[in-house]
Amino acid sequence: MRSVHFLLVFVLLTLASSIASASDPSPLQDFCVAINDPKAAVFVNGKFCKDPKLATANDFSFSGLNIPRDTGNRVGSNVTLLNVDQIPGLNTLGISLARIDYAPNGGLNPPHTHPRATEILVVVEGTLYVGFVTSNPENRFISKVLYPGDVFVFPFGLIHFQLNIAKTPAVVFAGLSSQNPGTITIANAVFGSDPLINPDVLAKAFHLDIKIVNYLQKLFGGNSE
Repeated sequence: MRSVHFLLVFVLLTLASSIASASDPSPLQDFCVAINDPKAAVFVNGKFCKDPKLATANDFSFSGLNIPRDTGNRVGSNVTLLNVDQIPGLNTLGISLARIDYAPNGGLNPPHTHPRATEILVVVEGTLYVGFVTSNPENRFISKVLYPGDVFVFPFGLIHFQLNIAKTPAVVFAGLSSQNPGTITIANAVFGSDPLINPDVLAKAFHLDIKIVNYLQKLFGGNSE
């Protein structure tokens, strides 16, 4: 009888443990609005799966990541992201890869976050000043200068950046812990949203004159309609 009680307690504890540790799966998109009409619905948290018997090597490969990218833009950097859209075989595997090229003398991957991923980066060429900021209320800034062969981690969801401080181009490769990590570039999101955030909100939040806010919104190409 005692063994039966022990078995019952064990089963209950196991069930309680499984319930306590259960959680919703992390979304692979910004949001998922509930809908009752399945004909108007879309598939989320991944993509539809190909019959495994029909999979080929091309579903798991990509060529050309060795080719330098053009950095002749306003920030002087270029991100080549290989997620599930470029490599279908990444679907459900929770990982992606990026090559980032930086122009000499200040090429910048500006402050941004990945809402669905941690990032680990290795420097192949150049010298980078990198950093991230922790969450409120500390807002602690953690930074380091990296050289070829150095590795740095940007924790899940935290604002981070990389700046090339060398006189030569820089290249890094980064792994991200999602097949669709997403990117929110802070300045673009705040000053270039569509439609625009009310300038009064931004003026008060950033302690700026309203004219400066209007200038920044025009600079980042926000849509006022």
